[in-house]
Amino acid sequence: MKQKVPTRQDALELLHKYNESDSLRKHAYAVEAVMRYIARKRGEDEEKWGIIGLIHDLDYEKFPNQHCTKTREILEEHNWPEEYIRAAVSHGWGLCSDVMPQTELEKVLYAIDELTGLVATTALIRPSKSIFDVKVKSVKKKWNDKRFAAGVNRSIIEKGAEMLGVEIDELIEDTIKGMQEVAEAIGLKGQP
Repeated sequence: MKQKVPTRQDALELLHKYNESDSLRKHAYAVEAVMRYIARKRGEDEEKWGIIGLIHDLDYEKFPNQHCTKTREILEEHNWPEEYIRAAVSHGWGLCSDVMPQTELEKVLYAIDELTGLVATTALIRPSKSIFDVKVKSVKKKWNDKRFAAGVNRSIIEKGAEMLGVEIDELIEDTIKGMQEVAEAIGLKGQP
């Protein structure tokens, strides 16, 4: 069977089939938006980057102990291109996958996956609960407080930034801007 290039609709259908949790879906939308933003900024394929961001945690809700492994299986069953599968699986490098990020797309996904959680949590503690009120310095201020967004692995963000050759501040800025583009969908538009 010939592989077809997956569409955003294909990715959304799989995401919704395997993830019923509102928070996991919002995380997927946030990662997709940041991937699209950075792809545009770098002159890359925004659609491909976004689709991979959307499905990167495809298996997390139903198969947390087989994270990344099941994503590979599901995407192979749906005849997705190896490039997309490899990219999705590489975001778990060193945790649940031995696929090291190599392409720019893979390195960006690896770096920003955890960062979207830190940025979202920073938005939620603001009185407005709005991503539009989050600044780089707000996120940096919370960086060393390990109790804040305790589930966010900061060393992965640092390693990802290093792999990309970018400063953490630039990565945070790009993540905030990408998430602002989907503020409503991720529940961070804020209160009127």
